[in-house]
Amino acid sequence: MGLFKKKLKQEHKVMLQAEKAAGKLLPEYHRATPECPHPERWHMYDSMTAEAEVLEFLRTLITTLKPELVVETGSFLGVSTLWMAEGMRTNGFGKIVSCEFDPLVYKKAKEKIAASGLENFIELRNESSLEMHVSGTIDILFSDSDTDIRAAEVRRFLPQIRSTGLILMHDASSHMKVVRNAAFTLEAEGLVSCIFLPTPRGLVLAQKREGRA
Repeated sequence: MGLFKKKLKQEHKVMLQAEKAAGKLLPEYHRATPECPHPERWHMYDSMTAEAEVLEFLRTLITTLKPELVVETGSFLGVSTLWMAEGMRTNGFGKIVSCEFDPLVYKKAKEKIAASGLENFIELRNESSLEMHVSGTIDILFSDSDTDIRAAEVRRFLPQIRSTGLILMHDASSHMKVVRNAAFTLEAEGLVSCIFLPTPRGLVLAQKREGRA
């Protein structure tokens, strides 16, 4: 599990920062990129949770697409999980299977979810996304874990994703090249078709090609 060691230390640091911020909305401070020259126009709760505007987008996707099953990798403190669960509460149905590899971060996320009143929509797991088994057809995959394994996650869950389903990969800006290049590779192999949304940290919106009418 050496792949995760560096990120785990950063996760703990950001977790402490998020606790001190106590839910305060802050200006996004990730560096400007050619596709997003004014990141300060966006907002964030912390530097690992998706931008606040991306959280709103996730919730809107849930209410628009009405998914029955969402798989999220890298739940961190469970903020994005809860925003998607809010959409499911509006819909009146649905389940999110979300995993967090680090046990300390998982515990904090579990506490937050338990206090939210949305836990009936969420199955939070303390395990690696590359070992997690999920039953059923996936309507939305939100890949937001360690950047080095995003391509492996998509490949692993791709056979289970509905032909009309969506794949989202966070942290895909031109600055954070690992995820962006992974998306380009998956597209070049003919597995998915991608749209790169110009948010501060970058968001890929993709759909698998196999099975499309």
